[in-house]
Amino acid sequence: MDEVGEAYRGIRMRVGELVAGCDDPGLGTVAPATPDWTVHDLLAHLVGVTADIVSGNLDGVGTDAWAAAQVEARRRASGDDLLAEWTEHGPVVEEMAGQFGRAAGQLVSDATTHEHDVRGALGAPGARDCDAVVLSFGFLGLSLAEQLDAADRGALVVHHGDTTDTLGTGEAVASLRIDDFEFVRALTGRRCVEQMAAYDWDGKFAPEHLVLARFSARPDPLVE
Repeated sequence: MDEVGEAYRGIRMRVGELVAGCDDPGLGTVAPATPDWTVHDLLAHLVGVTADIVSGNLDGVGTDAWAAAQVEARRRASGDDLLAEWTEHGPVVEEMAGQFGRAAGQLVSDATTHEHDVRGALGAPGARDCDAVVLSFGFLGLSLAEQLDAADRGALVVHHGDTTDTLGTGEAVASLRIDDFEFVRALTGRRCVEQMAAYDWDGKFAPEHLVLARFSARPDPLVE
């Protein structure tokens, strides 16, 4: 199993522990980061991704419709049923992950994002410096770099921990000091513009340009 598979397995184990003791009201808790989804919905999506990969149901992969179908198909499943299905398909995907190429980054970043959505719903913060978050930074950072280049916005220098990455191939127009977790949450639409504007910036960069195109900045602050 490669590092992506190991990181995904860590997510599956942690989320499984978080939800294993949840009763129906707990599973019905709306996630503040994803107000259209409950904890049950988030778990159904995570489980459904692995089931669809194993079965080859990849038509529309990554789209809202693909995810919505996963949730709807498991609407009446219990938490135990969902975890049992994830236990069946998750290890298969973890062993396959090394063959996915760039899609492996999408798999881990999506699961990482939803792990912390679940944590926010259940009031259980944690795992903010794990391998999955670091890998997600790499994948999402590459996506942001491509987005900046496509829009000719110039490059962004990101200082995170002891590492500095330049995102984009143009002239650097700004720099940002941020930790990996906060970066991942901002790029996936879990922060509002005001929160992003308050980051440690140097130079001119519109905070809303941190958000990847498939997401939108929140209308209100989310403190985690």
